[in-house]
Amino acid sequence: MTGETSTESSGRSAPAIVLLSGGLDSATCLLIALREGFRVHALSFDYGQRHRLELDRAAALARRYGAAGHRIVRVELPHAGASALTNEALAVPTDGPRAGTIPITYVPARNTLFLAFAVAWAEPLGADDVFLGANALDYSGYPDCRPEFLEAFERMANLGTRAGVEGGRRLHVRAPLLRMTKGQIVAEAARLGLDFSLTSSCYEPGADGGPCGRCDSCFFRRKGFAEAGIADPLAAAP
Repeated sequence: MTGETSTESSGRSAPAIVLLSGGLDSATCLLIALREGFRVHALSFDYGQRHRLELDRAAALARRYGAAGHRIVRVELPHAGASALTNEALAVPTDGPRAGTIPITYVPARNTLFLAFAVAWAEPLGADDVFLGANALDYSGYPDCRPEFLEAFERMANLGTRAGVEGGRRLHVRAPLLRMTKGQIVAEAARLGLDFSLTSSCYEPGADGGPCGRCDSCFFRRKGFAEAGIADPLAAAP
């Protein structure tokens, strides 16, 4: 993992790591962590994704809501060609999500890699909480967004770190949106004051940054805003 950039500032409250992609879910997690009083250190990853716009949005969100720090870490995947999100030769599906099927936009072990880096930062930082926007209801079927995976990763992290073994601390992998529908997530984000125009959910945004309106991520975002009865400032026609 190379190519790290960071912005840091100090604060007095307890630190926490928030995995901040720049999308709707991670932005909502950012605001939840801030509401709980944490000094948030945002962590984003440049893994060669075709939707790199999300990194700009993550930086804007971290600035807007006063994160104590924001790191963008470059990750070179062992096989970038395996996912449509990292391989331009593969088309991003536009025919809607299919239940029980892991889509070609799945990036092998992505959340495992991201959470491992978060833990490696959290331990010396003195942070016991790592937030991520995983969701197991309205999502594309990624196996590393399931509660079973997150529970197993938390156990592993506490077994494999000094803080967990002898430091009298316990690491918590926090996924506050895990069992929420997209409509509930949008409603919660609105209640917390999220500026939706700063987020980007699309897997294949246009040159102007606008969403395609056809990919799975756009589908779930549109579903969420419709259920919440809130207008999406980034809405695109399907």
